Amino acid sequence: MKPYKLVDVLNRLKETPPKQFFAAAFAVVTLVLATCATTALAAGPAPAANPGPPPSSVGVFPLALVHRGQMGVAWTVFEGTAPEPMDVEILGILRGARGPGQDMILARLHGAKAEYTGVVAGMSGSPVYIDGKLLGALSYRIGQFSKEAIAGITPIEDMLEVRDLPPPASLTSATPQSSGETTFTAMETPLLMSGFAPEAIRLWKDRMAGTGLETVSAGGPLGNAESSTTFPDNYPVVPGSAVSLQLVRGDMEIAATCTVTYVDPTQLLACGHPILQAGPVSLPMTTAEVLATLASPLNAFKIINTGREIGAFTEDRASAIRGQLGAHAHMIPVSIDVQPASGKPSQRNVEILDLPQLTPSAVLVTIYQILLETNRSSAGSSYHVTGQIALAGQGNAQLPIPIDSWGTPSDTMAAQLEAAFSVGETFNRLYDNASRLQPIQSIHLRIEQTDQDLRAEIEAVRLISSGIVHAGDTVAVEATIRPWHQPARNIRLPFTIPARLEPGNMRIFVSSSASLDRTLEATRPQGRQATFDAASARLRGLHPADRIFVSLLLPESQASLEGQVLQSLPLSMVNTMEPQRSGSDVGLHGESLQVVAQAPAGGVLTGQQILNLRIEAGGGLH
Repeated sequence: MKPYKLVDVLNRLKETPPKQFFAAAFAVVTLVLATCATTALAAGPAPAANPGPPPSSVGVFPLALVHRGQMGVAWTVFEGTAPEPMDVEILGILRGARGPGQDMILARLHGAKAEYTGVVAGMSGSPVYIDGKLLGALSYRIGQFSKEAIAGITPIEDMLEVRDLPPPASLTSATPQSSGETTFTAMETPLLMSGFAPEAIRLWKDRMAGTGLETVSAGGPLGNAESSTTFPDNYPVVPGSAVSLQLVRGDMEIAATCTVTYVDPTQLLACGHPILQAGPVSLPMTTAEVLATLASPLNAFKIINTGREIGAFTEDRASAIRGQLGAHAHMIPVSIDVQPASGKPSQRNVEILDLPQLTPSAVLVTIYQILLETNRSSAGSSYHVTGQIALAGQGNAQLPIPIDSWGTPSDTMAAQLEAAFSVGETFNRLYDNASRLQPIQSIHLRIEQTDQDLRAEIEAVRLISSGIVHAGDTVAVEATIRPWHQPARNIRLPFTIPARLEPGNMRIFVSSSASLDRTLEATRPQGRQATFDAASARLRGLHPADRIFVSLLLPESQASLEGQVLQSLPLSMVNTMEPQRSGSDVGLHGESLQVVAQAPAGGVLTGQQILNLRIEAGGGLH
């Protein structure tokens, strides 16, 4: 095809008669388009618009060379799995903004998407390059409701220290850093909660307030679902990719997401700030897909799906979190059988992280969610949770710890929440014990739901006996129980007065399990935490909440030793144990409490009453 100069074509077009002008113009446009296409084909395929971020091996741009006015490029995922570039304008260095000797680079983000969304939760860790070298990670936001996309950058030199940092001797908690009157806070970590009801999410947010993990986003576990076409299993993790750390996984999921800054063949660095600054951690590390980036002047965040497991996060430090590629995290398996009042039973299986700062809350919220699940639940339902916590071998504590908790309706707390808190309290007494040496192996629970309010209280008690009572006699207590919105009923509990008792006054304690356990706890040493064996023994000794108990308050010495109650001690043994009170889990009390009778209460009982009994001298009735 003979080439034409554009000026020649336009001159000929001006000489065209008016009646033929439009046809000639159409021919010219067609010719120009064909010429452009031919030129493009001859030049070969156009280069990709976004070739992707440089690898971490490109080298480091030193903080000492950073100055105002420099331009760089940051990479993050706005949608899908491929990182996209955005321009970065360096505004300067804020000395000590992240702590003593910990500088922050201040920058303004440019580009249509960055200027529209602003600084986004989940963007933390996005790598920033100057002249093709790695400068650091976007990691901090400057205030709220900011009209400009201004962010703080953690220098890569500080982050690389985490790569080889040995675990510290002590663990600390992260707090926002400040400089002058402007507060610099770590970008919030968007938290995916999949399979959780709004009530459970609110409970999590209440417990996580101030940690940076309270931000909740929509999303779900993507895994290796065959329906996923945007997230192949072999998708590479590169600087700028989104990654998630899982706190709970299985039938429900809690996962936090940030952005990868640095990758080498064995590990990666992400976030550019701590999650909790917990030090050594063990958390599953997965790929992540960004479904959308939600713009908001108050709380912009990424909507996430988690992907396949690629390793484990092993460090949570001030400048970064570190993930070990191919590693496996330690989690606590939890299985829960659910038996609704009517309908088909079900089972839920999850794994929960093992980290003191988060595990108790994760256990509580997970159990609460499962208690909320049944379609038969209502404001008048009651819940009974039984099961056990399995422990690694550790002295007498190697036996499973039983769980026996109830939740009933009340004016102050929903039944499901009461049951969840009760289970959580039992778990925490083991998990938070300072002398625990081995991990929790597993938790297995069974939830039974009843379409009935099972609250009951002790309304009255009386002694059934003859006028004269002797040691060795069998007498009875009759208690009036008032179930919730039901007629009262009487329960008779016979017991035998110990034959060894001398004449005199004796008190009879008629109570619920809560009152009984609270009274026993008062006789134990106060002011220091029980040993793990003692705490385990106390948990095994708790009394069922749906029974009524009769106990004798005897004028005899009682001791508590490593969680075990020793009753009616002779004076010689009391004198032997007295010197041990200051150095071990030994408690002495001048009055013994001895349970002599119990019976089903027909509900979750509350209340207590005391009766007085006079033992006369002489032979008994038997």
